[in-house]
Amino acid sequence: MDLQEQLKKLFPNHEVSNEPETVEETQHELFVQAAPMICKYEKRKGKPTTIISGYEGEDEDFKILAKEIKSKLAVGGTFKDGEIIIQGDYRDRIMKLLQDKGFKTKRVGG
Repeated sequence: MDLQEQLKKLFPNHEVSNEPETVEETQHELFVQAAPMICKYEKRKGKPTTIISGYEGEDEDFKILAKEIKSKLAVGGTFKDGEIIIQGDYRDRIMKLLQDKGFKTKRVGG
């Protein structure tokens, strides 16, 4: 007895629709600002961190950008107090990603 037959026994009045399920994913458009975003390097509790700040758009857009950066670089990080905090020194790679998206960046720190 396969799964379809078991489901028919459990739900005899259910009608199967033949329409394919479509899931629409809309690409979220980020606000690109004129002022540069600041990408700086700090050591916090003895560990290197990269901090991105200076975004003028909404916090939700900045959170989406943080998630995208973390997934592309395969690193940990967080969004806190209007800043993206990435574990490790990834300034060059992050600046390249942001510039590819159309953002202006400014490198600050050692």
